[in-house]
This record gives sequence, C-alpha cells and structure tokens, in this order.
Amino acid sequence: MSSFNVDFLAEALQSTKVSPSGVSFAGKSLKLDSEDDAKDVVEEINKCKELQYLNLEGNTVGVEASKVIAQALEKHPEFKRALWKDMFTGRLKSEIPKSLQFLGDGLVAAGVRLTELDLSDNAFGPIGVQGLASLLKSPTCYALEELRLNNNGLGITGGKLLASALTECYNSSKAQGKPLALKVFIAGRNRLENEGATALAGVFKMLGSLEEIAMPQNGIYYSGITALSEAFTSNKNLQILNLNDNTIGEKGATAIAKALPNLQNLKEINFGDCLLKTQGSILLAHALKDKHEKLEQLALGYNEIKMRGGLELVKAVANKIKLKKIVLDGNQFGEEGAEELQDKFKEIGKLNIISLEDNEEDSEVEDKRRDESDSDKSEDDSDIDELQDTIPVEDFLRSPTAKNFMLLGDQRTELIIDASKSYLDIKLDNYICVLMNVASLTDNAKEIVAKTALKSTESLYKELFAWSQKNDKTSLVNNFILISMGLIKCEDKRFKPFWNIPGCLTSLKNLSKLNFTPDSTKNTIKVFMEREIERNGTHLQLKKEILAAL
Repeated sequence: MSSFNVDFLAEALQSTKVSPSGVSFAGKSLKLDSEDDAKDVVEEINKCKELQYLNLEGNTVGVEASKVIAQALEKHPEFKRALWKDMFTGRLKSEIPKSLQFLGDGLVAAGVRLTELDLSDNAFGPIGVQGLASLLKSPTCYALEELRLNNNGLGITGGKLLASALTECYNSSKAQGKPLALKVFIAGRNRLENEGATALAGVFKMLGSLEEIAMPQNGIYYSGITALSEAFTSNKNLQILNLNDNTIGEKGATAIAKALPNLQNLKEINFGDCLLKTQGSILLAHALKDKHEKLEQLALGYNEIKMRGGLELVKAVANKIKLKKIVLDGNQFGEEGAEELQDKFKEIGKLNIISLEDNEEDSEVEDKRRDESDSDKSEDDSDIDELQDTIPVEDFLRSPTAKNFMLLGDQRTELIIDASKSYLDIKLDNYICVLMNVASLTDNAKEIVAKTALKSTESLYKELFAWSQKNDKTSLVNNFILISMGLIKCEDKRFKPFWNIPGCLTSLKNLSKLNFTPDSTKNTIKVFMEREIERNGTHLQLKKEILAAL
C-alpha cells in the first residue's frame, strides 16, 4: 500500500480556489417594470443553490420588479455581494427609493451579511440615500467591506445622510462585539463639497479600517481636504487614495503632507487635476521622500506644476523600488524642462515609468498668449453694418464668425435652433459647441453683433434647459457648461475650449438673471466662480461680475 502524503494534500487544498456562485444579468439592457418582467431573474435566483452574488448592472429595474426580486432574495441568507450599479436608468427619482427599500428589506429578512454593496452610476441623489439608509443601518451591513457609490448625485445632503447611516451602523455593530470594518469606500462624482466630505471624514476616522478611499470630482476644497487628511491618519492600512479633480491647493497639500508619514502602506496615490501647483507638489514630495517603500503609482497630472516642483518629485521617488508608474502629464515644465526631467528620471532608472504627455509652457506665458488670442480680431468685420446677402445656416455652423452670423438674417436664432436641437438627444456636446460659438460673439466690438448674439444665446440656453429638465439631465448639462467655460477639466484631458471664453462668460453673466435658468445651474456656477476667484485665474473681473449677478 502506497504511503499517503498528508502535507502534499494540505498544500494542494490550500492552493485550490472555488469561484463563488451567483446570478448575473449584467449588460442585458432589460427593462423590468412588472412582476412578470422580472420572472427570468427570479427563476435564476430560485435555481441557484448558493447565491453569493446578484449582478443587475446595465438593466433598469422598477418598483414592482424590485419587490419580487427582493422576495426571491429572502430565501438566500448566504448572499454576500449586491452588484447593482447602473440599474435605474430612466426611472423617476420617486421610484428609486421604493425599489431600494424593497431590495434592502429582502436582504434584511433573509438575515444576510453583505460584504459588498455597489450602487454606482445610479443617479438617485439624496432621496435615494433615504431609501438606502435603513439597509445601511441594519445588521445586514455590519460585515460590509466594500461600499461603492460612484456617480450617484449625492450632493452635500446625501453625503451627510450617508455619514449618519454609516455612523449608526458602526455603533450598533460595535455594541454587538464586532464593529463595522469597511475596507473600500468609493464615492466619486457626487458633488459632496466641503460639508459632505467633512461629514464622511468623521466616519473614516471612526472606522480606522479603510484600505481604499476614492472620492474624485467632488468639488472639495482645502477645508474638506484638511478634515479628510486628519481622518486618513486613523486608517494606517490605507493602500489606495484617490482625490483626483478636487481642489487640494497649497493649503490642502500642507494637511496631506502632515498625514502622509502615518500612511506607510500606500500603494497608489492619485492627486491629478487638484491644483497643487508648484508649492503643493514640493510639500508632497518632501513628505514622500524618506519612506513609503510600498508606493507603486503616483499620479500628479494637470496640476500646474513647474520645473522646481518636478525636480523635487524626482528626488522623492528615487528610492521607491516598487514604483511602476508616475503620471506628470499636463503640467507646466515647458519643452526644455520636460527634456531635463526625462534625463533626471533616466539617472534614477525610472524613465520607462514616467508619463509626461500634454506638457505645457509656464502658465503665465500661456495666459498671456490666451489673452492676446482673445483680443485678436483678425476677422475683417468692418462691413457688417452694410451686409445684405444671406447664407445657409450650415455655412455658419462650419465657420461661426460674426460676419456669417449676421449673414443668417433676421431669422438666425430660429435657423440655428432648428439646425442644432436634434443634437440634444443624440450628441449633446455638438449642441453645446454650437451654443458656445454663438455665445463667443456676445463681446464683439460691433454692438449690433454683441446684442444679437446675446439674444440668440439666451434662446439656445432656454431650449437646452427645457430639454434637460424634461429628461432629468440638468446635472449633465451643468457639467458640460463648466467644461465649455474652462471651469473644470474634461475627462478627455486633450480637450480644451477653442471658442472665445470672455464672450461665453459675458453670456453667462446675463443668463444668471433669467428665470428659466435652473436653480441647480445657478448654484453650480456660483460654486465654481468662487473657486476661480480663489484660484486667481484668468478673466477675474468677468467672473466677479457673474458671481455678483447670482
């Protein structure tokens, strides 16, 4: 009889991984309104003997369908992962809290202990958090490890409600002997701003268990960044930190630099597009220089960092043997500076992991060029007052000059709207482009052009806002306006507004006074104008006038 190698068997069993079982309808684009519509989903749930997860991403689930899915989930106490991102497209905001309530109640009734809850890309706003709150406070979430709420439109109110629910969950679970130990928190693109971020910072400080925090594009400034930084120090096992596209600045960088020595397990840092500028980058470089041996990725792109900051960053990463990627795209090193930095990174053996694309010249030089471009009236419009012929609207759309605008005749506004409104449902950025090209003319030297363009711009905005409110797209439109005005960066970093920004700002000043402009648009513009003035950016006088008009 052959001998039996127990050690070999133990090793083999340890290396064997069993994939969790579950049900996935991801990407099926199903429209589940009624109980009957959800029949296939319910059948698959009922057939699954060990339902570890349910993935409904990319479908749209109504209240009645949610109710029967929840009833099916009641039979599965082993359930762990609710993968429910992007599953309320086209639903009314009043429907979503009810659906979330039903689904949550089903999990609670089953006695489930969730480890992952993903509701990203569901624009349910603060009202959705109300429907979600009872689930988050329940024993179902006491063992939650990953909470993903990316792009939910939470706003300040939603952020505070979320913080309150998580605090109650922590306290209740702690009273039962095992406090909530969340590892992953994702809440990007939610407009949390300082107040929402500060409320959540209190939760992070209390938890102390986080390994990944991602809060990009939330309109957070230095006071919110400071609160978060203080909370980070309590999470010493933090490995991934993403604050991309907030406004850290020098003040925020001071707070983060103070926290970094306590975060020696960091593997990934993303502070891209955070207005660090040179001094902020130097503060971070000094904080990272001596230790942080586990660091693998450092992203500081689009931060207006000049050469002095770049050289300090080279020194900071020289001893990081695990570093796999350094992103410094879109900063202001200039052509010669970029070449020098490449030489420096080559000297420390890191040339192959550095990204220096879209490098710009010094911002002061660039601003001067832009101002010169804005004031350059190369077009000969001296005969505009005497124009008599007319042209097709397509000619203006191809070449949106003041002369072509006036050549459209008295019906120019109607012609432009008729030619462009079809873009609203199929390619919104094309409509915005037409609008901005018209708005660019509102500061034309010829009074007749400026006044006529302003009137047409108002009509184009009115059409845009009517469409956005009807289709619940106001937040999307607000983002497009901010991008078009150069107030926030486009996700495609290569995009830069190519129209006349002062003209567009002039039209915006007038727009803030009109009653058809949504309050959310006015409030959003106000926040970003305040930020621009704080940043001491370009066209300050116009931006101050807009802020005064709001």
